[in-house]
Amino acid sequence: MTRTLPKPTVLPRSFYLSSPEVVARALLGKLLTHHRDGERLTGRITEVEAYLGLSDPASHTFRGLTAYNSVLFGPPGFSYVYFIYGMYYCVNVSCLPDGEPGGVLIRALEPVEGIETMARLRGLPSGASPKLLTGGPGRLCQALGITRATHNGLDVTSKKSVLQILDDGYQAEDIEVTPRIGISKAADLPLRFLIGGVAAKRRPR
Repeated sequence: MTRTLPKPTVLPRSFYLSSPEVVARALLGKLLTHHRDGERLTGRITEVEAYLGLSDPASHTFRGLTAYNSVLFGPPGFSYVYFIYGMYYCVNVSCLPDGEPGGVLIRALEPVEGIETMARLRGLPSGASPKLLTGGPGRLCQALGITRATHNGLDVTSKKSVLQILDDGYQAEDIEVTPRIGISKAADLPLRFLIGGVAAKRRPR
């Protein structure tokens, strides 16, 4: 018998008060949703990476507070969107109490709602695989229509926000932990968390 999941609820700010590695693991199985042009584009979070702040050379906050990275210094529960390689956006969420820098990069999703629109935004045919749609931080931002200009600094805990992270009761199992990928500094730290079955493979940006 198929288990009926409860109606999704927006994760509260208290969820993001813990350290990045704790929040990262807890985010697995939650739903990232973008309310876009009257439609919900939603994916279940299947892969994340934790970035620890001032003690982490790979973190955007390692060299201190700037206008660009200020979202990561708090309050917790806000989106931090950055641009890489001159072509991709990546979305993170801030954590730890206000003033303490830390964040979690969302690396992959399992598409749930708005899949046809995701394919169109990715420039892919209908029926494209989940890996091609949202299998990487750059891909998922393109699929959900997330950009820095529009979505940086949004309160993902607000019921009025166009960008939210929801809990529908899904419990992630078989969580795997590996070193982070796509970085050159502190690359050995075991701060990449993913739902079993999508592990081991290096995901593209």
